[in-house]
Amino acid sequence: MATPKFSNVKHSFHSELKKRINQYFQQTGKKSTGGVALSLKAILLVSAFIFMYIHLVFFTPPVFWAIVECVIFAGSIAAIGFNIMHDGAHGSFSKYKWVNELAAFSLEVLGGSSFMWNMKHNVIHHAYTNIDGIDDDIDIQPWMRMSSTQPKYGFHKYQHRYFWVLYAMLYVLWVFVLDFQKYFKQRVGSMPLKKMSFYDHLVFWGFKLLYVFLFIGLPIYEVGFISWLVGFLITTLVAGFVISIVFQLAHTVEHTHFPMPDAETGKLDDEWAIHQLKTTANFAPRNRVISWFVGGLNFQIEHHLFPKISHIHYPAISKIIKQTCAEYDVPYIEYPKMIHAVASHVSFLKQMGRAA
Repeated sequence: MATPKFSNVKHSFHSELKKRINQYFQQTGKKSTGGVALSLKAILLVSAFIFMYIHLVFFTPPVFWAIVECVIFAGSIAAIGFNIMHDGAHGSFSKYKWVNELAAFSLEVLGGSSFMWNMKHNVIHHAYTNIDGIDDDIDIQPWMRMSSTQPKYGFHKYQHRYFWVLYAMLYVLWVFVLDFQKYFKQRVGSMPLKKMSFYDHLVFWGFKLLYVFLFIGLPIYEVGFISWLVGFLITTLVAGFVISIVFQLAHTVEHTHFPMPDAETGKLDDEWAIHQLKTTANFAPRNRVISWFVGGLNFQIEHHLFPKISHIHYPAISKIIKQTCAEYDVPYIEYPKMIHAVASHVSFLKQMGRAA
């Protein structure tokens, strides 16, 4: 598929949004980056990650507590991805470029590749959200059907029941399969990767080997194969499911759209900002615990419209965006509670599994 083109509007909705958000930061005197609050959260999450790793590998507790710690360890992995890596990759963690790069680099320690993530997430997903054939996030074929434009197979009518198994496998597949597919194909879906430098290749392979040593080799040596396998599966499956469900609730629910460009012109009906609002949803916006843990990704609308703004500002700017949407008669999709969004996602999967 050729790269889609968004509609050009002289006095666009997006320009009005940017003007109002800029006024907010000017009037409040706040910086758009994370600041001290996010730095303290990062120290807490990284400390929890290091403590859990050391305690599980070198001071392994009894079975019950080891399982509990593996779940907490999984939570710290997901939270580092949501809060530190994600903001850093978008350049919103800090006003200092090197701090953002360091925050984004946390993905390497967790087994992923920030190079592949930047292309998949920052470049493609944020520009062409929910466009089948471009957005790699909705390409789980043939196992799941995430858009009416994708082929339907008989087993898809059960995807609303088995989805959690595939979601739980995301983290393991990400580390050991998906990154390597992108690396060797030099593509993310239909989009070519930018050329990798020698340094990029070195980082990719070096940190993949480091992950194998830290999360497979050393733990097996310290606790034995069976204990490692049980702990590794609990940790990666829990982390995988948490990461998957948070991202899926943002775009694959009943009320989000999956627009396709005109077959001849390659143009989309909407300007970019309105496209983002039609393809994105918020959930549990007033739940501070969820907001803290998922790094504001429950305010996915705000994130997609202003990815360079740190998530700590999303609750405040959401009021401005919601008001602007109401004035311009633009949809603003929001689920009051996370359980509502989960129910809508399950219903969406059921529809996609049965619809023509």
